[in-house]
Amino acid sequence: MRDPTGHFEHGYTCNQVVELATDYVEHALPPELVEPFEMHLNFCDGCLTFIEQIRTTAELGSRLTEDEIPEETKAQLLAAFRDWQRR
Repeated sequence: MRDPTGHFEHGYTCNQVVELATDYVEHALPPELVEPFEMHLNFCDGCLTFIEQIRTTAELGSRLTEDEIPEETKAQLLAAFRDWQRR
């Protein structure tokens, strides 16, 4: 398998996989989009690794309560996500 190139590969580009990753992991991707998405994952190690990281992060994050997260960390996360679309 290959690293992601960002070009159209087997159904989606790597950028499209990144954009749809949360919906895919949460089983919210429309059924007609799942097959080409998974086809891309079958041929792109980088995107498959990314999806596995999203799943692991979601699983680990679900173990925390908001009270367990330090205030400074909350502030940093909120700032990062607030500014994410601006970049």
